[in-house]
Amino acid sequence: MNFTWQDGERTIRFGRGAIADAPGLLGDKYTLLTTERAEAAVPDVVARAHAVHHVGPGLVDELAADLHGAVGSAKLLVALGGGRVVDVAKALAGTRDGVRAAAIPTTLSAAEMTRIHRKPAGHEATARSVRAAIVINDPDLSASQPVSELAASSANALAHAVEAPVTIFASTVPTLAAREAIRLIDVAWLVEGEDPSYVGREQLAHAALLSGYGIDAARYGLSHVLSQTLVRVGGAGHGQANAAVLPVAIAALERRNPGRVDPDGTLTELARRLARRAGADGIRRLGVPEERLDACADAAAQRPDLAFTPPVADRDELRALYAEAW
Repeated sequence: MNFTWQDGERTIRFGRGAIADAPGLLGDKYTLLTTERAEAAVPDVVARAHAVHHVGPGLVDELAADLHGAVGSAKLLVALGGGRVVDVAKALAGTRDGVRAAAIPTTLSAAEMTRIHRKPAGHEATARSVRAAIVINDPDLSASQPVSELAASSANALAHAVEAPVTIFASTVPTLAAREAIRLIDVAWLVEGEDPSYVGREQLAHAALLSGYGIDAARYGLSHVLSQTLVRVGGAGHGQANAAVLPVAIAALERRNPGRVDPDGTLTELARRLARRAGADGIRRLGVPEERLDACADAAAQRPDLAFTPPVADRDELRALYAEAW
């Protein structure tokens, strides 16, 4: 599948070979935010940049604050990388009038499709939430991770698609997009044992784009509170955290919406398969010590996003879900 989608103020270019359109879409007066892995994959995008900054590991709000002065007066901030890199570019664009973000994703994070991101530390009161004005999603890049990492990233996309139809902001078109994303993720991964080397990478890239569209409209809820807190407080990797908690989150969302999330257990089984392929079938596999789960539950209970998938999970339920996912 290959298409250009004009969605309001943003242009979304999708398909194999879409990266060839980068010069026409981005021009050559942009500042590039990237990583060493991503930089090596698309040297032409790097070569055309006015300036290049590497985004290291860490938390988005802190990374964006560190880069705030370095990006100068650039009018276009291009993110070439995974969700962390894309979120940093959006966070920085949100601190300056007239500055746009663009995204070339190298994972299935779907950050390129959302206006959901943390604000740079020290700029929380004035920064805006923005989404990328230009998205170039080439499956040869966005679905390029090794199989185990791709499985974790797929769990992240699946979490978006599962949650989008059941938040208090759910509506028809984003829900349809989310359901198609679930179908694509399902067909992209063969049942374990048939051919473990095969993954439908183009389907996964398309699914991530659709799931991001869905969650951007519907916003995060219980599943993302669990996984994001496990990252921020527990120190887990983002995709792996989603993979570890998603099976129990699906069950919790089904209890809140009987018959609407996973009435026959097929979604839970898909989530479990992804977790196994990611090496994340249990929080204990992620290097998060069990004693950190109390702190995770305490922090998660403070998240206002819990109200978006009512009834609001209290601290005891959150702790029990972490224990179940352990």
